[in-house]
Amino acid sequence: MRRYLPLSLILLVIVAASAIGLYYFNQYWIHRYDELIARQAKIYSLDEKLVWSVIYEETYFRAWKIGADEEVGLMQVTPMVARIWAKETGFQEFEKQTAQNVNEFLSDPERNIQVGCWYLEKMRDKYRGFAAEDAMTLAAYNAGASRVEEWTKNSSNFVKTSQPDVSKLSEKEFIERINIASTKSYVSAILERYRVPK
Repeated sequence: MRRYLPLSLILLVIVAASAIGLYYFNQYWIHRYDELIARQAKIYSLDEKLVWSVIYEETYFRAWKIGADEEVGLMQVTPMVARIWAKETGFQEFEKQTAQNVNEFLSDPERNIQVGCWYLEKMRDKYRGFAAEDAMTLAAYNAGASRVEEWTKNSSNFVKTSQPDVSKLSEKEFIERINIASTKSYVSAILERYRVPK
């Protein structure tokens, strides 16, 4: 029994060292873009923790990831969104770069977060002040604003008027109306992570 004790202690030390190493590597991995996120979130008046939570859900901080619908990079920005952003900036160099090789342009973490924040704010602007602002913004970012319109039409929870007030639809009611399972899961996961106290 005694001869196995040193071996057991060595194994225990190796396991503990591995666990500690994995923990610190994970902390580095998920926080290595924090400075970029903070800078771009501030420019677009977004909460940096929300942007961080979107990136966590979209790609788990893998800048090279290409999505099933050709979304690129950390925030899974579509080439079309990047081209619209480039045109709206007025910088011909950005327009040229997105026309020539949009994937390369969006693979740069700073550009990807910049365009992703711009688009997230553009979606948020549609629902600013709504009771379900965060959930609607995230659903629009993931599935498109037209889907959010579908999910907010003809709500039985509203007072019967010709123009129901979508702004009063609660977050819970809105999430229940999302009929795409992946989008419902996406919105719920991001909101849960975003609202965890630091």
